Amino acid sequence: MIKKPENAKDRIILALDVDDLCEAEKLVKELRDYVGYFKIGLPLIVNYGFEAVRLLHELGAKCYYDTKFHDIPNTVQKACIGLVKNNVDFFNVHIQGGSKMTSAVVKASRAAAKSYGFEAPTILGVTLLSSFGQKTLTTELCVDKNIEDFVIQLAKVAKETGLDGVIASAEETRRIRKEIGDDFIVLCPAIRPTWSSVNDQVRVDTPRDAILAGADFMVIGRPITTAEDRVAAAKLVIDEIEEALKEKASL
Repeated sequence: MIKKPENAKDRIILALDVDDLCEAEKLVKELRDYVGYFKIGLPLIVNYGFEAVRLLHELGAKCYYDTKFHDIPNTVQKACIGLVKNNVDFFNVHIQGGSKMTSAVVKASRAAAKSYGFEAPTILGVTLLSSFGQKTLTTELCVDKNIEDFVIQLAKVAKETGLDGVIASAEETRRIRKEIGDDFIVLCPAIRPTWSSVNDQVRVDTPRDAILAGADFMVIGRPITTAEDRVAAAKLVIDEIEEALKEKASL
């Protein structure tokens, strides 16, 4: 299982939301000294699959495989065994797949890791996509709860079924820390530094928001990958995180 990060750089997961492996390779080579992990998302998964994972390993970079599996338990557990077999040790599934699915994933992944002689993978649960707002949750999904209560309920299911942590916003992270505890990994998606634009996200946070709320990791994509000077942008994010860590330590 992945340990909680100790420094600012290791808290950053850079989203490789590109559909070209050469472009991904360029980003990894340029930024591997300034981020902790690289997120392989659906565009790379669909086009290249485990070739993208092997590329990261060859370049000495750490991988977060953003699968977001959501299917019947038997199907998802078989898929997760495949991830473990291919040495993917940090990935996620949708908690809305239900407790039977998440329990099956944890059990099958740990058993597979043991049989292959690998460390048990770190598995996070997706709560609610950051592109969802209250209106979508209520009017389209017909969920009669506010977003925060809905996310907390899913986080409790994740904890009870053995997942190592969840993906949630900073505001939700505060309640997760209070109600579930500090030994649970929380990753904040859709991080937007103070100097960047929101793009197509609805529930967004700054690096400071995430750190003060108690998040362990944060996913950042376009603010760095589309910057004119990507290294400089990554360094600015590291600076923001370091300042927030100092602020948190003084509270």
